[in-house]
Amino acid sequence: MAQGVTRICLVGATGLVGSAVMAEAVGREDVRIVGVGRREAVLPPGARMEMLVGEPIDWPGLIRAAQADVLVCALGTTIRAAGSQEQFRAVDYDLVRFTAEAARGAGINRMIVVSSVEADRASTNFYLSVKGEAEEALGRLGFGRLDVLRPSLLRGAREEQRPLERAWQLAAPIADHLALHGRLRRFRSIRARDVARAILGLSREKAQGRFVHEHDALKRTALPA
Repeated sequence: MAQGVTRICLVGATGLVGSAVMAEAVGREDVRIVGVGRREAVLPPGARMEMLVGEPIDWPGLIRAAQADVLVCALGTTIRAAGSQEQFRAVDYDLVRFTAEAARGAGINRMIVVSSVEADRASTNFYLSVKGEAEEALGRLGFGRLDVLRPSLLRGAREEQRPLERAWQLAAPIADHLALHGRLRRFRSIRARDVARAILGLSREKAQGRFVHEHDALKRTALPA
């Protein structure tokens, strides 16, 4: 591997953000993506990456095999898609934490996780409370650097159909500019490709600590260096 190349272990490659990360990495010489998942991801044209496939029980071994510098976790579902609150929690808390623990066991010291705006363990909203609980759990694992991304509505084409979300995506740019100003800017929608660009930029950062990135910070980080 060439000097200065950051190896990224990407979990959640088949989702909206994961797919965007793969697409944005095409042609870049400073990052190398190794995906880990239950099934093969559809690779964008020109992609130079590996995809390690197995059931979650196999992921610790696959994550170790990735020999990555950074874990990027873009796992996530919805309560509707999962079928119940319990199944949603099994992905967005249990599997996220399991993946992070596997990364620490493999010696990975940096993690970037896609969470949600307003994530808070104390929230009365079940979705947001689970996201907040997951953030807290990751913070206790001892990563040298942990970047928590908190986007609001993600814009982009998903593999699975989410008609209501698609309708919101179409209306979001208008609502962003008409209503979401000042402290409400964090609720603005954001393109998945901008989140992906922010992830690739953050993967190269060396400073230690825990960092939370909402809409405006994500947009700034997504800008070319």
